[in-house]
Amino acid sequence: MDKPNIKKNEIYDIQIDAQGSEGEGIGRIDGFTVFVKNAVEGDVVNAKILKVNKSFAFAKIEKIITPSPYRSEPKCSVYNRCGGCNFMHISYEKQLRLKNKRIFDALTRIGGCKDINLPDLIGMTEPYYYRNKTQLPVGTDKSGNVITGFFAPRTHSICAFDECICAPKIQKTVTDTIKSFMKKYNISAYDEENHKGIVRHIFVRTSKRGEVMVVIITNALDLPYSDKLVDMLKENVASLVSVVQNINMDKTNLILGKNNITLYGSDTLVDSIGDLTFNISPLSFYQINAIQTQKLYNTALEFASLTGNETVFDLYSGIGTISLFMAKHAKKVLGFEIVPDAVEDAKKNAKQNNIENAHFYCGPVEKTVVEIYNAGQRADVIMLDPPRKGADEITLETIIKTVPKRIVYVSCNPETLARDVKFLRENGGYDIKKVQGVDMFPHTSHVECCLLLCREED
Repeated sequence: MDKPNIKKNEIYDIQIDAQGSEGEGIGRIDGFTVFVKNAVEGDVVNAKILKVNKSFAFAKIEKIITPSPYRSEPKCSVYNRCGGCNFMHISYEKQLRLKNKRIFDALTRIGGCKDINLPDLIGMTEPYYYRNKTQLPVGTDKSGNVITGFFAPRTHSICAFDECICAPKIQKTVTDTIKSFMKKYNISAYDEENHKGIVRHIFVRTSKRGEVMVVIITNALDLPYSDKLVDMLKENVASLVSVVQNINMDKTNLILGKNNITLYGSDTLVDSIGDLTFNISPLSFYQINAIQTQKLYNTALEFASLTGNETVFDLYSGIGTISLFMAKHAKKVLGFEIVPDAVEDAKKNAKQNNIENAHFYCGPVEKTVVEIYNAGQRADVIMLDPPRKGADEITLETIIKTVPKRIVYVSCNPETLARDVKFLRENGGYDIKKVQGVDMFPHTSHVECCLLLCREED
C-alpha cells in the first residue's frame, strides 16, 4: 500500500495488535505498520515516530493511554537502556505464549509442517537469578571510572549496572572486587576503538553448589598484580574455586581468546545435572540455566526412547552433557565436537562418571561424522544440538545416509531448526512426531526447543 502521510517526530495514538520477535509492539496508522519499542499487545499508546521507511515506521512510547493486561513493570532499573533482556515489560505467562508461537510459526511457515501438536512451553516457577554464567564488558564512563554492564541494543556502548537480576547474585561481588582492584593498582579498561587497555571482559560462572569460577579477559599477555587480584577475590568470594586469565589480543567481537592461564585453583568448574557431574573449562559451552537444562535433557532422553541396544551419534556434543545422559540408556554413544577443550572435558567427564560406552571425536562435525560413517559406523538415534546457525547441509546429508530410526534435535533458534527440519523431511523422508519448547532464557526473546523426527514408515 502507499505510505500514508506519517511524519518523523509527530505523535499518534496507536492500538498495539501484535508483538514483534524482539519485544516491540506492532500497531498500524491507517493500515501502515509501526513498530513501537516496549509496547505490549493490547496497549493503546501515544507514540512518537522516530523513523519512517517505505513500508514501516519505528516509534517510541510517549504515554500509555490504556495498558495491556499483558503489561508488566520491569524489575530491572536499567531495562530501558540495557541490551540484556527485551521481554521484561511483558508478563511472564505472555512471554511463554509468545515463544511457543514463534516455534509454531517457524515450523509451519519455514519448515512447511502441518498438524503440529505443540504443548505449552515449559517455564520457570521463579524466572530470576537463573543464569549460571555472565560475561560483562569492561569500560570507563565520562569521568574515567571503571564500569561493567551489558551493551545497549545495537551498540557497543556499555549500559552500566551494579546487579543483573537474571545473573547469579555473586556476580556483583565479583565485579565490584575487580573494579576495586583495577582502581587500586591502576589497571586500565579496554577501549575497543583504539584497541588499548588491559581488561576487556569479566566472566563469572557458578555451579549448583554455589562454587565460583572467575575469568578475566585481557588484551595483554600479562595481568599486572594478578596475585593481588587473587587475594582480593579470595577475601570477598568465599566459594571461589578458580581464577583464570584468558588472553584475547585480537581486534574482534569474540569475547574469549584461545589461551588460558590459571591464576588460582582449578582449571575447571565442577557442576552437576541430575546424578552426573561435569568439568567445565572457560572455553567450553555449557547451558546457562541449570533448572531448565535438566527439563530439556529429560525431554531429549524421552524423545530418544532408548532401550539399551542403540548406537547414538551426538553431534555438537560440547563437554558431553547430553552424550552422558544418553550413554546410561544406550549401547554406545559417539560424540562429535569442534572445540578441543570441550572434547577433553567430555573425556574427563565420562571417566569421572564411570561411563565407558561414550567416545568423543574432535573436529568439524560435518567432517568427522562423514569419516565415522565411511568407516562403517551407523547410528540408530542421532542427537544434535547445533549453534544458532543450525546444522551444515553436509551434516544433514550424512544424517540421512545413516538412516537413523530417530533424530532428536535440540535448538536455540526456531528458524534454523525449521529450515533443517524442512531439509530432513524433503530429502530423508522424516517427519515431526513430537516437539516441546523450554524457556531457558526468561525475559528475553530466546527460546529452546526439542523436536523428534522419525521416518514416515517407522
